[in-house]
Amino acid sequence: MKYVLVWTKPNHEPIISWGRGQREFIKHKCKVNSCYVTPNRLLLPSISQFDAVAFHGPEIKRKYVPSPKVRSPHQKYVFVSKESSHYYPICDERYDGFFNWTWTYRLDSDEFYGYVTIRNITGDIIGPNKNMHWIKLDAMQPIDKETKVLLKKKNKTAAWFVSNCNSLSKREEFVIKLQYELKRYGLGIDIFGRCTWASKKCPRRRMNECLKMVQKKYYFYLSFENSFSEDYVTEKLLTALQNYAVPVVFGDANYTRFMPDGIYLHGGKLKPPDLAKEMNDIIKDKDRYYSFFKWRNHYSYHTNDEAPDSDDLCRMCEMLHDKTLVKKETVYTDFRKWWNVPGECSTIFSFLKAYF
Repeated sequence: MKYVLVWTKPNHEPIISWGRGQREFIKHKCKVNSCYVTPNRLLLPSISQFDAVAFHGPEIKRKYVPSPKVRSPHQKYVFVSKESSHYYPICDERYDGFFNWTWTYRLDSDEFYGYVTIRNITGDIIGPNKNMHWIKLDAMQPIDKETKVLLKKKNKTAAWFVSNCNSLSKREEFVIKLQYELKRYGLGIDIFGRCTWASKKCPRRRMNECLKMVQKKYYFYLSFENSFSEDYVTEKLLTALQNYAVPVVFGDANYTRFMPDGIYLHGGKLKPPDLAKEMNDIIKDKDRYYSFFKWRNHYSYHTNDEAPDSDDLCRMCEMLHDKTLVKKETVYTDFRKWWNVPGECSTIFSFLKAYF
């Protein structure tokens, strides 16, 4: 049995989903399930006996968290975060040389703890990765008749589900400008959420109905991230891809690590007038619109927890049982440089944000 001590509070995502004890590893049908999660520092005779000690990034950013008083060379101190480094920079210098492993959405983490799994036509996991070898769009097979029938029924421009009304990425400002430009073509964006500028509602209990509506009615879906961080691509991308809508992305990721070129539009690389024109042109050209879905003949997109071979918890337990990996001495000497958005910790204000 491998023991994981949650050093920070255990009631925040994603750590809350780890549960307590061995239960979740069994529930997720992990091939390797002999791992035990606990926030109880007294479970073992000494803290130094735990195999891994997990620290939740957003919590150590918000406040000073005292470090364990004893530490064994065999232990792995793990930085865990599914939240953007733009929102949760780590500016405290004591974390340089502190962590052995990272479990985050970044593709160069020791464990990719993201939102998307990509499979090829035979079901093998192929990404996301820093270097993806996609089939060129021109070489992809055309969509089938059933898909064409579904796509022909669409009659609305774009949908956007949003909960953060004042984002660091200022995506809401971009959407307002895009909305204005789309009106020139008689098009618009249906915004779902509780923000004052949202025109429609979609309660969580009805989310499945809303997603079916995206599939049936909307040409595009705005997969806009709330902040700018490398590789930060969330479930917003899946909302589009799994529901037959062309994703319009807005973020700081290299999206070719997540999708083939030609199946999405990049809001960060087009100004609102240009993006609005492009959307209008695509809607008018059905054959061009159909080409955005050719990827479905070759790839599929999934949440990580759909199967044990992509499950974050399962991979975590496998890592702790990999003797070669555990014996390898690793440390993030310049952790702050690796994690933070460039320049985030360069000012006194940013330094103070680490504590308040």
